Amino acid sequence: MIDSKAARRFRQIGTITIIAVYILILIGGIVRASGAGMGCPDWPTCFGQLVPPTDESQLPANYHEIYAKRGYANTDFNPVKTWTEYLNRLSGVTIGLLIMLTVWYSRVYLKSDKTVFYLSLSVLFLVSFQGWLGSVVVASNLHPFMITLHMLLAMTIVALLIYVIARSQRDVFTTIDTGNLPKNLQTALIIAMGMTLLQVIMGTQVREAVDLIAQNHQYIDRQYWRDDFPIIFYVHRTFSAFILFTNAWIVWKIISALSKNHLLFRFSAGLLALVVSAILIGITLDRLGMPPAAQPIHLLIANLIFGVQFFIFICLRYTKNATIYQKHD
Repeated sequence: MIDSKAARRFRQIGTITIIAVYILILIGGIVRASGAGMGCPDWPTCFGQLVPPTDESQLPANYHEIYAKRGYANTDFNPVKTWTEYLNRLSGVTIGLLIMLTVWYSRVYLKSDKTVFYLSLSVLFLVSFQGWLGSVVVASNLHPFMITLHMLLAMTIVALLIYVIARSQRDVFTTIDTGNLPKNLQTALIIAMGMTLLQVIMGTQVREAVDLIAQNHQYIDRQYWRDDFPIIFYVHRTFSAFILFTNAWIVWKIISALSKNHLLFRFSAGLLALVVSAILIGITLDRLGMPPAAQPIHLLIANLIFGVQFFIFICLRYTKNATIYQKHD
């Protein structure tokens, strides 16, 4: 028998960790949108200090030369950008501590389901790798490929956390009746998740292009940036329609077959709301000159969409009709 209190603590800390990772993704988006990625040009210190300065007078007189020798062309001290990046790093450290607690509490499953413990442990290693990758992103002077890899790894970490939390409660999910759902729903969800990942990758490419356009326009005249958008932007925009129709079909099949109190009904309604919100914010970015405040929210919602899709998929795998689904996949 599993200690119910210990299992509940594991689920609670795991859920808090998932929320914290999403908050970190939002903060990372703010860092990117505000141009604060190089607010701290070194790592793990910030301008050579564990706690960054608040004024340029606290830095060596020749700090420009010091960082120029390290390959950084522009290291003008900006306290807002520096502390924005520093808070991003502190958030990353907090995630690490939460993951360690998640692993600690997952020990309760060592006898009943070792996979929960070992996957929790693997998340800890991934978070450590993510921290190292963050240092590489800084060292590469925000190389676009490294930023994209950094984002995809964050999505992987969230997916694994969602999986271990769901797996720890699979006895509950086995009581959920999904017999009225179409047999190809899991396949549709896999396709939808693949589309979301592709859309996120294209979104990072658009973001990189916007950064270059912003530099060319000296970060002013935002209303004219759209004239220079690359073809990937229009592909990204058009692809959102396919994502909307795919997810709408999935949601329709779920809500038409299940009651309003059903767990999957609520998550499906939330999924459709997220997809519509992402599209509306995308329209805002397109038509209102890429407002910085909308960019991190757009990124966060895209990650939430993938997380909800993945959770619904895992739920279907563990319901009492799971064997039926697996036979027809």
